[in-house]
Amino acid sequence: MLVSAKEMLEKARDGKYAVGQFNINNLEWTKAILLTAQEMNSPVILGVSCGAGKYMTGFKTVASMVSSMIDDLKITVPVALHLDHGTYEACYDCIDAGFSSIMFDGSHYPIEENIEKTKELVKICKEKGLSLEAEVGSIGGEEDGVIGMGECADPNECKSIADLGVTMLAAGIGNIHGKYPANWPGLSFETLAAVKEKVGNMPLVLHGGTGIPEDMIKKAISLGVAKINVNTECQLAFAAATRKYIEEGKDLEGKGFDPRKLLAPGSEAIKETVREKINLFGSAGKA
Repeated sequence: MLVSAKEMLEKARDGKYAVGQFNINNLEWTKAILLTAQEMNSPVILGVSCGAGKYMTGFKTVASMVSSMIDDLKITVPVALHLDHGTYEACYDCIDAGFSSIMFDGSHYPIEENIEKTKELVKICKEKGLSLEAEVGSIGGEEDGVIGMGECADPNECKSIADLGVTMLAAGIGNIHGKYPANWPGLSFETLAAVKEKVGNMPLVLHGGTGIPEDMIKKAISLGVAKINVNTECQLAFAAATRKYIEEGKDLEGKGFDPRKLLAPGSEAIKETVREKINLFGSAGKA
């Protein structure tokens, strides 16, 4: 059964750990992440970007697949199905499709418009029992064709959004989608601490979780981060394992070309990545 992310994130905030959001791109991704969360007895958030939703033919297909998979795999840990970096229109589509959590990314709007649109969604999500993530500041790198410069969030603007009653807040603190460049200066903990001071107990979200050093992850959690997003690392692990399988010619052995065999090494690589992150984030055994 899908649940709102509200309770799991409040528990994470109070327990000084973080829940991982692992983005899904197809059935293999979803199955690997759900099985690993169950194995680790960890709550989990399945993230779906607008592009991934379109690739999987639509948000209704995604919601149906996830709900059915939870039943068929007998998943008992808390699972939230979450729209990642949603447009205003996509938020309504996902609410209708049966998602249990949404993110409205209004960071590219003037703060007044971000507030206005977020306020509308807060009302609807509260009526329907869904969790809502908002964003202030820019996450660097590219996501679904949207390029962010990585500007740090204004703590006062974060407070304005938090005061609307959102469930969680993503604040830009120098984090980046995709691989981090060699000259990356690191997370701005000064900004994170200032945001935390303004928003109080609001669970904070760290996007761009791939490649951030472990000590920075742990420090971010100590400063109020209760949700950490991972996507690129799973993609890289899947690609490397699949490449190895093919380069070793295993797809030419017997029925090694069968997709169930061809995609198996990549799926196992995703599982291992998710295990590592769950242990790092501290959510193992917290379901």
